[in-house]
Formats: sequence, C-alpha cells, structure tokens
Amino acid sequence: MNSRCALLARLSPLLLLTVLACRNEVHATGGVPVSGFEIVQSWPHDPRAFTQGLVYRDGKLYEGTGGNGQSSLREVELETGAVLRKRDLERQYFGEGIAFLGGRLYQLTWRSRVGFIYDAATFQQVGRFDYSTEGWGLTTDGTSLILSDGTATLRFLDPRTFAVQRTVTVTDEGREVSRLNELEYIRGEVYANVWMTDRIARIDPASGRVTGWLDLKGLLAPEERTGREDVLNGIAYDAARDRLLVTGKNWPKLFQIRAVPR
Repeated sequence: MNSRCALLARLSPLLLLTVLACRNEVHATGGVPVSGFEIVQSWPHDPRAFTQGLVYRDGKLYEGTGGNGQSSLREVELETGAVLRKRDLERQYFGEGIAFLGGRLYQLTWRSRVGFIYDAATFQQVGRFDYSTEGWGLTTDGTSLILSDGTATLRFLDPRTFAVQRTVTVTDEGREVSRLNELEYIRGEVYANVWMTDRIARIDPASGRVTGWLDLKGLLAPEERTGREDVLNGIAYDAARDRLLVTGKNWPKLFQIRAVPR
C-alpha cells in the first residue's frame, strides 16, 4: 500500500473503500502499459439505471440493472437512451452481469446464486441456472460463459450444463487483481471493470495475466455525478463497427471511447 493509502487508512475506517481502490491502483502502476482515452461520441443514458451488465449484439444494446426491487433486463436505443423493452426481476433478486450467446441472454444475480436465461428475440425466460459463488460480471468467448464473482478469479462455464470448465486467477505482474466486476470479451481478451476504480483491466483469458490497463479517470464530469455509488461499470463492444462503449452506474451518459497512448 502506498503512503497516501496508508494515511487514509489511519485517518478513518470509513475510508476503507478508498484504501481498497488504492491497492488496485498500485497494481496498475508497474510495468504493464496504461492507456488513456479519447471520447468519440456520447449518448444519453438513463441515470436511474444501476448498470451491472452491458452488451451490444446485432445492432442492439442490452443492459442489466441491479438493486432489489429495481433490477431489470433491458433493450435500450443507443442513440436516445430510451428503454425499448424491459423485463423486471422479482424483488428478491439483485441483478448483475449479462451475456449474449446463441440467441439467448444470460443474467446473473448477486448473492442468490441463480442466473436466468432469456430468449433475446422475445425477452421470455426460457431457463435458469445455478452457480456456487456470488455473481458480478458475465461475458462469453463464443464457447464458454465467463463469470466474475468480485475476487481475482474468472470462471469459465459450460453454457449447456453450467459446470465450471476451468478457472484463472487474474494477476498484474504476479499480484492478484480483485474486485473484478463487469466483463466484456473483445478481440481475444477479457476487459474487466475493477469495482470502485476508474480502470479497466485487459486480461489474457488463457493465463489470467493483465496485459494492459485503460484509465478512464475524468470520463464523466464531476458535476454529472450523483454520489450514489455512480462508479464506472458497463463495457460493450460493437464488433461490426469496432466500437468500444462504456458507462457507469446511474450515469447520465454512455460513451464511445478509443484507447490512446498516455
């Protein structure tokens, strides 16, 4: 822990989350390259959406939101932020990450250890599945579902049986990177939000090694923040147009960004 983090820890236990964020900040300041960003375009985003998952497939933007009694699966119009379709989860479920595979949408829940499967064309629930950990982020490499649970571990699941095929521990120069949250598989890498930070880790899915960081500090202007845990969380990739889309919990905007050297 660096000196700034240590000082915060001594000042007040209420600053624990800041200290934890500092720990991950340390992980991102070694020899692994760190990129900055430029904004290509931005669009409106529902500021009431507690974004937990974001997916762009076949010209459609899907979003999973969280909060007991507020969790949903949505289809959103990218250009306006309008919700075109919405399916609410039952109040006992806290929605988390989503993934699109084979015409179906998969949605995790936080602590219920159950996920839901929907027909993407109709939003009708067609199944459910169980897992043994918390559910945070979800993506797919086209073969497996890849799940994060808030630790440094990524789990690769068989999308038919949901058995764990393998796991990898995510590390930055040998040090574990925990609090992996929303995930997106992009050009052979897993991109992962790290909860309570402004950074996205680029991860080699074979080894778990962090190959690079994307630093998005300052992406959302301070005056546009709500103070309601409105942290960066939400990564989608438009493969057809090579567009990287990001947003955050309760953010009023969704951005297309491009990584640039820092």
